This record gives sequence, structure tokens and C-alpha cells, in this order.
Amino acid sequence: MIIAVASGKGGTGKTTVSVNLALAFNQKEKLQFIDCDVEEPNAHIFVKPVFDSPETVSIPVPEINEGKCTYCGRCKEICVYNALAVLKENVLVFPELCHGCGGCAYFCPQEAIAEVPRGIGVMEKGTAKGSAFDIDFLHGRLTPGEAMSPPLINAVKNEIDSRKVAIIDAPPGTSCPVVAAVKESDFCLLVTEPTPFGLNDLDLAVQMLKKLDIPAGVIINRSDIGTNCVEDYCKQEGIPVLMHIPWDRELAELYAKGEAVVLHSAKWRDLFEKIWMRIFEVFDSEQLKTEKKEVDAG
Repeated sequence: MIIAVASGKGGTGKTTVSVNLALAFNQKEKLQFIDCDVEEPNAHIFVKPVFDSPETVSIPVPEINEGKCTYCGRCKEICVYNALAVLKENVLVFPELCHGCGGCAYFCPQEAIAEVPRGIGVMEKGTAKGSAFDIDFLHGRLTPGEAMSPPLINAVKNEIDSRKVAIIDAPPGTSCPVVAAVKESDFCLLVTEPTPFGLNDLDLAVQMLKKLDIPAGVIINRSDIGTNCVEDYCKQEGIPVLMHIPWDRELAELYAKGEAVVLHSAKWRDLFEKIWMRIFEVFDSEQLKTEKKEVDAG
């Protein structure tokens, strides 16, 4: 089972939820934690894994053989991202714009284009062990200045072991990196806050998940500061609210120290263990609904 933890905006407590949920996993099998917020990964601060050597992640970009090139412009016509410019006696390549699709090399009539790897970031793997947890940890680090994170996110997700339960800490927002992180997940936890801004961005995230056909549940952070707008919205949309996290000084102080609250508080550990039960309950009910629809359609 793959569980993504996402939010329509930053600063809602997404990483806090995903980290504590991972550390409260109370099952026999090992858990995988995948931090896909590759522009600013920070889950490792709380999980504290021991890393192996980093692996460079690359995308293929074109390299022009000027001896074969006739400057016909076919490669430029194919590239929808304008990563190539064909001049009278020269071809300019803009590797930062290239998406690595390979179309230019495939359609070049003179076979004058080869693909060479260009590093966009690194992937790090490790293991975090404690008296109450055993976690396989992975994350990606996008090279500063790089514009495209989805290829790195996809490379990290390719390491998911289908035999294990996996938690994905997605980037904030609802843009392409978030879609790359949450797609193909079995369930998505949306972390929000009970404010007009939180509600607006929660709705964007919900609409995204509907397009991806991924069932979801909501966790309301700082639930005692704000209004009932998120509660009302979830009732209207038929989305279960799995947990309310009130403003708590202990949680905030531990977060500032880089510590997970479930490792210091039995109360919080019990609450996050109950989230696991709720996730499995909601997921099972969604599976039954899907099966019923398939039977009715058939």
C-alpha cells in the first residue's frame, strides 16, 4: 500500500504528519518512507537515517554531431519546450529546458543527435532504526537552480518496494511535482488548516485527487485556531476527517529541535496509531465501493 501525504499549500504540517505517522507504524513488516519534496527535503532531520552513498540522477539531453547535421530544423520542430534553436550553420542546445523525451534524436533524419546524461540531483537511501521502528528511507535532492523536479521524483519513486507499506511525503501545492509524487498512490492524506487560505488550497488538492482517482482523507492541523469552514467542506464533499491536531506547545518545541513527538509522548503515539486504523478502514470502504461499481457496470 502506498500512502501519500500532501497539502494544497506549504506550512500546514505535512511533514510533521508524515514523519510521526511513519514512526508510529506498528506492524510486523518494514515501512518505506519516501521524501519526494526534492526541492527542500527535511524529513531526514526527524527520522535520522544512516545514509549510503548518494546516487546521481540524470536526464538525457541532446548532443549535436555538427559533421552530420544539415540544419534542416526537424529537431526544433519536434521540441515543444524550445530546448533547441537551429541557426544557419549551428544548433544551440538549452539543456535546462530539455525534458529528456528523446524526440529530437528519434526524428533526426541524419541521425546527427546523440543523448548524453545531465545530472539534475541526487538520490540518497538509508535506514532508520529505533526501539519502536525500522524504516527504509529514501529522498531526492534537486540541484539548486534546476527547474524540473518530476524526473528526480520519479527516480525516487522507482525504488518503492511493492511488498512494503510506503509513505510518500509530497511537495506542497498542486503543480506538476505534486502530481508526480502522489500519482499511483492507494490513498492520500491531505493536511490542512481551518482558515480561508487553507480551505482554498484544500479544494485545489481535492480536485487534483479526483482527476487522479485517488481516495483521500483530511487531517486538520491547528484545529482549535480558525473556523469550521474545512469541516463543512469535508462534509459537503464526503471526505472523512481522520484527525484534529490542536495547537500544542510540546509538539511545536519538539519540532523546533528536530524531534518527532510520537517518540516522546504516549498520547501522541496513540493518536497516530489510530490514524493507521482509520486509513485502512477508509481504504477498505473505498475498495468495496469500486468493486460494487464494477459489478453494477458489468
